[in-house]
Amino acid sequence: MPKPNSTFVTEFLFEGFSSFGWQHRLIFFIVFLTLYLLTLSGNVIIVTIIHLDRHLRIPMYFFLSMLSVSETCYTVAIIPRMLSGLLNPHQTIDIQSCATQLFFYLTFGINNCFLLTAMGYDRYVAICNPLRYSVIMGKRTCVQLSSGSLGIGLGMAIVQVTSVFGLPFCDAFVISHFFCDVRPLLKLACIDTTLNEIVNFIVSVCVLVLPMGLVFISYVLIISTILKIASAEGRKKAFATCASHLTVVIIHYGCASIIYLKPKSQSSLGQDRLISVTYTVITPLLNPVVYSLRNKEVKDALRRAMGRKPVSP
Repeated sequence: MPKPNSTFVTEFLFEGFSSFGWQHRLIFFIVFLTLYLLTLSGNVIIVTIIHLDRHLRIPMYFFLSMLSVSETCYTVAIIPRMLSGLLNPHQTIDIQSCATQLFFYLTFGINNCFLLTAMGYDRYVAICNPLRYSVIMGKRTCVQLSSGSLGIGLGMAIVQVTSVFGLPFCDAFVISHFFCDVRPLLKLACIDTTLNEIVNFIVSVCVLVLPMGLVFISYVLIISTILKIASAEGRKKAFATCASHLTVVIIHYGCASIIYLKPKSQSSLGQDRLISVTYTVITPLLNPVVYSLRNKEVKDALRRAMGRKPVSP
């Protein structure tokens, strides 16, 4: 129960990067703004090229465009306010805006997890069952997988936001983070949060361990199939189609797992904040850079869009 003389909190203050001097914050602002603009422009280019170029109208690029849209929404929910906080570290956020930010952050973050899983399934079908690929990965299936990912994100976000903001917040109002996240908010509640922490852990397992498990199974089957390919060139080409996806998956799930699956006793909000910079600022840039702009088909589509002839293999 809250203490009798407690004052209920109606707005929060982000601790963010306030411990750094203004010179360091200015450097962070320039670096993060640059990465943010690169992420936005890269994702806009990817979505536009995939929409305009008929050569890219296949399931792999449909999911890639959905991931680009989701990553854009995800970064828009976090980074603008973080950039504002770097210039003015004493800005407050009211409890309704905090809940809204957490809702969109969770919705699109979880959506990204399941879209990456759908992309892993797409690669599995393409390599392990190529003759039935066009039948299995039809337009309807792709839309269902994409819609299902967003639906899971919305459902889990509602559960988490309801769980966190059903708690009373008294006296303590400084969030030890640069955005509204579940664990820092639970630390500010003035009642026991054991049940809420259990809910948070269960949700984390469902949106991280389950997709990771499915991706792992997909890649075990993919690798076993690739190793059966007779020609070295064939094996190299098959591995190349998966390498970028696997890179993004490892970094995305790895960073999120370190924060959301480790025991509370080992939790360090300062360390979590540093890792959060990786998956809110740097990881979204991997989608356009690692997964797409290094992809030959995407680069050829860009050349066609600019009226230049694609490079021959």
